[in-house]
Amino acid sequence: MIDVAAHSWIVASTHPHKELIALDNLERQGFKVYCPKIRKRISHARRLHQVIRPLFPGYIFIRLNPEYQQWRSIGSTFGVRNLIRFGDRPGTVPDQFVERLRATEQQGVVAVPSARDSYRPGEKVRLREGPFEGLIATVLAVSECDRVVVLMDLLRRSVRVRLAINEVVPA
Repeated sequence: MIDVAAHSWIVASTHPHKELIALDNLERQGFKVYCPKIRKRISHARRLHQVIRPLFPGYIFIRLNPEYQQWRSIGSTFGVRNLIRFGDRPGTVPDQFVERLRATEQQGVVAVPSARDSYRPGEKVRLREGPFEGLIATVLAVSECDRVVVLMDLLRRSVRVRLAINEVVPA
């Protein structure tokens, strides 16, 4: 009997936009596979659409026991580019990582907190890094692509600055 505890999640790199094809072909071969997805807003023809895309584009997770299962066939599966390896052994991902991703799923999609949920217009924030580290600014707007527009005082003038969401913390 195969020891279930020895099973690991390994990572495979896929050809561009071929994650679903790789998943389908690997499932047919009897592998347990996982590709976490997120809901994303895209703009096309001046319209916003919500689409479901892979959280890690170009990568999928495969559950197997490299000691007992034939894993070398994965590399020649249609849609799969190659396995992420360390030497001639497949690299593994901690089970807790995949379990946490699965635990945050809602209706098959990983719930990723939006930048819009982090800050509100009028809120005071402090810059975390760079030449203006420690400076207090006021949030004007938060964009979809994890950017925040702030108003800060520089040399007695109010200046609008666009920053990455991770460059600010609540004041």
